[in-house]
Amino acid sequence: MNRRGILSIGAVTALGLGLLPGSAIAQQKSLKDQIVGTWTLVSWEQTRADGSKNHRFGDSPKGVNTFDATGHFTLLIMRPDLPKVAAGDPEKVTPEEGQSIARGAIAYFGTYTVDETTKTVSLKLDGTTLANQLTVAQNRVITSISADEMHYMNSTAVGGGKIELVWKRAQ
Repeated sequence: MNRRGILSIGAVTALGLGLLPGSAIAQQKSLKDQIVGTWTLVSWEQTRADGSKNHRFGDSPKGVNTFDATGHFTLLIMRPDLPKVAAGDPEKVTPEEGQSIARGAIAYFGTYTVDETTKTVSLKLDGTTLANQLTVAQNRVITSISADEMHYMNSTAVGGGKIELVWKRAQ
């Protein structure tokens, strides 16, 4: 083959590689790098052992989940219709108000590690509004992730069954 033919093949190859999406050439980000940031809750659904569905936080739950690059996380989920405390004082909650708030909100924080092979995020809770969680392994399996959406599953829910959550990256 002559020099012109070799140069033509080289130019076509370079042009073709230049047209490929960046992810096809560059190595994909690690799962840990992909989850870092702030996420807002889209949906929360628990499937109980008997197959029944539970939407503890309602049809339009509110929530935020943050993962920082140093391995710390926070999570807060609540119903959008939590009751106001009639007394206006969090230390003077009626039993009914307290029960509604406890059923309709969860918050926890701590540190996390990521197992890239199993796509598992393991949480070590430093604090939670549901102390029962402190004695249960807290693992979340990422079932899908893109630049702006993350789905994960908790198969060790304190109430039994599995919980599936969908998050959108906060803007």
